Order: sequence, then C-alpha cells, then structure tokens
Amino acid sequence: MKLYGADNKELMVVTAIERQGNELVLKGKIFGTMPMTAKIRPEEVRQVFGLMKPRVLLFALSLLFRRAIPAKR
Repeated sequence: MKLYGADNKELMVVTAIERQGNELVLKGKIFGTMPMTAKIRPEEVRQVFGLMKPRVLLFALSLLFRRAIPAKR
C-alpha cells in the first residue's frame, strides 16, 4: 500500500500490517529509503472513526470495490 502527499508524491510504502498485542504495527519505508515502524493504538483508531462523517465512512468502505484510476503523467 502506498500513501501519497498533497502533491501526489509517494510518502510511504507500507509493506506489512501486523498485530502486536492491542496495537496495529505498520512496517514500510518513508520516501522510498528510510525504514519505519509505526504503531497505531486503539484510541487512535477510535479517533479516526470519530473524525469521519457517515458519508466519508461509507465512501471509504466503497473504495474496496472501486477500480484503480491510472496515474496522470
């Protein structure tokens, strides 16, 4: 999975998502070179869902069924 910035440049490539106790652990590389491990705690996940309005949450779920849009060059 890739995360992009506002300028459509790649910020992070996530190579693994694992469970470690009560946390999710994301492993990957930032800017294509620097290895990083990020932990997401349960309260952070709840906060994300609190930030999303119902329409945004439904849209996020619908992304699972949408085709990829080719990148503009």
